[in-house]
Amino acid sequence: MAERQLAGRSILILEDEFLIAMDVEQTCLDWGADKVTIIRALDQLGQDPFRQHEFDSAILDVRLGGNSTVEFARELHCRGIPFVFATGMSDQNDFATRFPGVAIVSKPYSGEELLKMLVAAIDGTELSRSA
Repeated sequence: MAERQLAGRSILILEDEFLIAMDVEQTCLDWGADKVTIIRALDQLGQDPFRQHEFDSAILDVRLGGNSTVEFARELHCRGIPFVFATGMSDQNDFATRFPGVAIVSKPYSGEELLKMLVAAIDGTELSRSA
C-alpha cells in the first residue's frame, strides 16, 4: 500500500455506483487523503461546485446516471485541478483527444491502479493509460 501519498488532499469522487464509490473513498483514505466527497449525480454538485465542495483533485466516472461529466472535466482542466477518468466505457479515444495527458482508468480497476494514476496527475507526471 502506498503510505500517505494523498496526505493533505481533498478528493472529489464522481461515481454513481454506490459500492464502487465507497471502495474508492476508503482507498483514498487509506492513502492518507484528509477529506473525500462522493457525488453520485451531477445535480448534487450545485450551482458553483468549486465553492460548495472542498477538493483539490478528482476522480470522475464519465457518466453519472446517464449524464456526461465532460463539461465538469473541462472546467477542472481549465482550472488546473488534477483529475483522472474512471470509466466502464469501451470507446475512450474521444476523451484521450479532448483531455491529453489525463489518465483514463478502465473498469474494473484496482484501487491501487486508480490512485497511482491520481497521484501521477497530482504530481504532474503522466503514466501510461490503462485500457
